[in-house]
Amino acid sequence: MKVEELMARELVRDRYARYNRAGDKGRLDELAACFTEHGVLEARDVFTAVGRRNIADTLSAVSRQLVSQDGAQVLSRRLIVRHFVASLRFDSIAPERIESSAYFAVFHADAADHWGTYRDVLVPVGDEWLFERRLVVVEGWRPGSSAATTSATSAGRPES
Repeated sequence: MKVEELMARELVRDRYARYNRAGDKGRLDELAACFTEHGVLEARDVFTAVGRRNIADTLSAVSRQLVSQDGAQVLSRRLIVRHFVASLRFDSIAPERIESSAYFAVFHADAADHWGTYRDVLVPVGDEWLFERRLVVVEGWRPGSSAATTSATSAGRPES
């Protein structure tokens, strides 16, 4: 393995961490900056956002949708949110494109909330690797999860 490939792998790992840290902190412009100018963020069966501004705006709208049973906004109080990424796999590495995938789990203060898979395409922009496309597949959630509420609302399905 060449030094350039090792550096690219580390930059991709850093991009995953920056994306999740920004999301955990609610810094949606920082999260959107992890994408190329015309990058795509797709949450399967929920939304597809194209471009940094649209990504930040879409995630902001999704956040506003999160309401508790009594209609009070869940996000009106500071939630503890932590994304954990595991089993990062480099499916394809080339100087102009990296395809990767990983498992994720999202925890709130009291328990795991939802979990699934990231499937990504990253490209070099200057000295960084940015997401050109990220597919988020939520594979499961606990009862009352924010992911279940958002998925049911956006996809027109009843909540599990």
